[in-house]
Amino acid sequence: MTTATCLDGEWKLIYFPQGKWPIHHPNELNSLNLPCISAQVPGNVELDLVRSGLISEPFLGTNINELRPYELYEWWYSLEFSAPPTMAGKRTELVFQGVDCCATYWLNGEELGSSDNMLIEIRLETTHSLLCDGVNKLFVRLRSPIIEAMQRSTDAICYGPLTNGEQLFVRKAPHNFGWDIMPRVVSAGIWRSVSLVAREDHAWSELYFYTLSVDKNLSAAQIGLFYRVATDPAYFYHGLEIRVTGKSGTSEFQMSRPVLFNTGSLTISLTNPQLWWPHGYGEAHLYEVTTELIYQGRTLASHTERIGVRQVDFIRTETTTVEAGGEFLFKVNHISIMCKGSNWVPMDAFHSRDASRYKNALQLFSDTGCNIVRCWGGNVYEDHAFFDFCDSHGLMVWQDFAMACAVYPQTPEFSESIRLEARSVVKKLRNHASLVLWCGDNECDEAYQWYGLPDPGVNQITRNLLPQMIQQYDPHRAYLPSSPYLSPEVIRSGNMNLAPERHLWGPRDYYKSTFYKTSTDHFISEIGYHGCPNLSSIQKFIEPDHLWPFNSKDEQWMAHATEVSGSQGHNATRIQLMANQIKELFGAIPESLEDFILASQISQAEAKKFFIETARLKKWRKTGIIWWNMIDGWPQFSDAVVDYYYGKKLAFHYIKRSQAPVCIMIDEPENWHVRVAAGNDSRESVAGTYRIWDADSNETLIEGSFEVEANGTSELGKIPISHAKQQLFLIEWNFNGRTYGNHYLLGFPAFSLKTYKSWLPQIAAISNEFQADEIGR
Repeated sequence: MTTATCLDGEWKLIYFPQGKWPIHHPNELNSLNLPCISAQVPGNVELDLVRSGLISEPFLGTNINELRPYELYEWWYSLEFSAPPTMAGKRTELVFQGVDCCATYWLNGEELGSSDNMLIEIRLETTHSLLCDGVNKLFVRLRSPIIEAMQRSTDAICYGPLTNGEQLFVRKAPHNFGWDIMPRVVSAGIWRSVSLVAREDHAWSELYFYTLSVDKNLSAAQIGLFYRVATDPAYFYHGLEIRVTGKSGTSEFQMSRPVLFNTGSLTISLTNPQLWWPHGYGEAHLYEVTTELIYQGRTLASHTERIGVRQVDFIRTETTTVEAGGEFLFKVNHISIMCKGSNWVPMDAFHSRDASRYKNALQLFSDTGCNIVRCWGGNVYEDHAFFDFCDSHGLMVWQDFAMACAVYPQTPEFSESIRLEARSVVKKLRNHASLVLWCGDNECDEAYQWYGLPDPGVNQITRNLLPQMIQQYDPHRAYLPSSPYLSPEVIRSGNMNLAPERHLWGPRDYYKSTFYKTSTDHFISEIGYHGCPNLSSIQKFIEPDHLWPFNSKDEQWMAHATEVSGSQGHNATRIQLMANQIKELFGAIPESLEDFILASQISQAEAKKFFIETARLKKWRKTGIIWWNMIDGWPQFSDAVVDYYYGKKLAFHYIKRSQAPVCIMIDEPENWHVRVAAGNDSRESVAGTYRIWDADSNETLIEGSFEVEANGTSELGKIPISHAKQQLFLIEWNFNGRTYGNHYLLGFPAFSLKTYKSWLPQIAAISNEFQADEIGR
C-alpha cells in the first residue's frame, strides 16, 4: 500500500540568464529582485511565460525562433505545501515523474540530490526530520542544458547533425534541439506529475509478469511472475505467502505459495486462456490480476494491474536477398502477423501537454486499423496511459530507446547514464502486453555510414549495454540493436539494401518510381510522403499576409517545414519538395491555396495507399509497414496524415480502407493486365461478393464471389488495361453484412486535377466513410 499527496498545480518560478548571478542555494534568491511568475506543474517554462503575457504564442508565424535566448537561462521552481498527518513517522519520498532536465532539489533548505535526465522518474528520499509538520518549502533549480552539454567530456567518435549536436551530451528528447519534424525548443520544466509518497511497512517493490508459453492449439498457456517484497525479514519464517488471483471473462486462476525470501518467482498454468491478440487477429484480452502478500491470513500488501497472456516470437535474419530470401517477422501466439501501423512521434513540442493528447491521437491508430505503433527514438518514453490504451486496443508497440540519427559517446559516464535510464524505463514498462520489441535507437547504425565511421558494431551502447539490460530486467522480450540494424554481414557486403528492415526515404520522387517498387526489404519501418494541412489549420499558424501565393522561401512556411538552420538548410527544401510532388502527379502547381492543399493531399493519399497495398500484395515476402506518420507534434507541413489540430488529411481515409483486415486491391500493370487480389489479415477465412467498375463509364470490369483463407491472399482475376489510358477503378465488396470500398488509379502522370476532383465524390461515396467536399478545408 502506498499513500501519496499530489503536488501538482500552481508553483512559483524565478528565472534569469545562467551565471548572471552566482546563486547556489535558494536562500540567496531573497537578496535579489528577480522576475517571479506563476508556474503550472506539470508544465513547461515557455508556457508559463505565455500565460504571464511575457512572450507571444510560440506556434504562430516565426515566434518559435524567439525562444532561443531562453536556452541559456536557469529556472527556480518553488512550492509551499503541508504533509498530511497520515504521513507522520513514515518513510517518505518526493517522486518527480519527469523533470527537464539538469536539476538540483532542496527541501526546507537541505539539498536532497540532483538529476540530469528528462526521460526517467526521479525519487528523492526525505527523512522525517526534514519534513515539517507545518509548511514545507520545496525548491527545484533547472540549469541550462546547453551550458551543461558544453561542459561534458566526449570522444572523437561522436558525430551528430549540424543543427542539434547538443543532443549527444544531455539526456533530453533528441528532437528538443531541432529536427526535420519538430522545431528547436530546448525547453525546461517539471513536465510530469510530482507527489510526496509515504511507503507502508509492507509493499511489493517489484512485480514482473511474463508469458512463458502458449500451446500451439491455443488451449493452454503458462505465465511467470518475478517478485520482490519489502517487509520485516522476520515475517519470512512465520507463514508469509503470496497469493495471485486473475480473471478475464470466464477464465480465472489462483495460486498461493510460501514466501521464504524477499525475491522469488512462480509459474502459473492456464487452461483455455483468454489470449491477447493484435488488432484484426482477435480480441486484446487482458487479465485483471491481484497479487497479495498474506501473513497468517491477514493481507499486508496488495497490488492490482492488467496483464496480457501472449507469446511473441520475433524472427529475423541478418541479411536478405531476392535469391536466398530472409526474414523479419512477428508471430503472436504462433500466428504470423502482417504488421500495419504508423510511427509515433512527439505529441507536442512542449511535453507537459503530451498526456492530454494521448487518447485522441491513439484513437486515430485504432480508427485506421493499425495493429502496430513504433515509438521513434527521437522522442520521450510515453507514460502508462499510452501503453494502457495499446494494451486494450491490440496495438503492438515497438519501443526505440531515446537516441536518434547520431554517433553517441562511448565514455563510461555516458554508458552509466544510459544504464540507469534503461533500467528505469524497462522496469516501468515491461508488464504491458502491447510492448513487443525493444530497439536500441533510431538510425544510429546508419549514422556511422553517413559520417564515414567504422562498423557500427563498435557501438558498445547498443551491442552490449542495452541487450544486457534487457536480459537482466525483461528477458522474455525481443531486442533489436538499431532501426535499421546493419548487421556485420550487411556491413561486410557494403550494400545497405541487404538489411531485411529498412527506412525507405530515398529521393522522395514519384511514389511509383523504381526506388519504391523494387525494394527487397521484408519490413518497412519508416516511409512517408508530404501532405499539406487543411486550410483551417494553416490559418492558425500562418498569418494572413503569408498564406499565399505559394513561396518556398517564405519565412513562415519555412519555419513550419520544420527548418532550424535558415533558408539554406537541408529541411528548407521540404516546402519545395511538397510542391514538386504535386507537380509530378498533376503536371503543374495550382494557382490557388485551396487547390494547392487539395492536390498535395491527393498526392500524399495516393502515395501512402500505394505503399501499404504494395506491402500487402507481396505478403509474405513483405511482413510489415510502419508508415511515417500519424499526427504532428506541432503545426507544420509534413508527412503526417492528421495535422496538429486533428485535421484529417485525405490520406487518413485512404489508409483506413487500405488497412482493413480484409481488403480488395489492384496490383500494378503487367502484360497489359492488372491483377486483382483480396488480402485477409485475420485468423478467420472470409467469403463475400465484389464488383470493380470504371468511374467514368460505370462499366463493370470484373465482379463475382471471393473467398480468402485465414491470413492469406487470393487472386480474383485480371483486368485488361491500356498504358495509354488514365482511369479510375472503383472497388466495392461485401461480407458479414457490411460494405467496404477502395479504388485504383491507373496510368502515368500528369493527371488532370480537375478530373481527379470530379472522381473524388465517387471515391468517397463507396461505403460513405468521408465527405469529399470536406477534404482540405
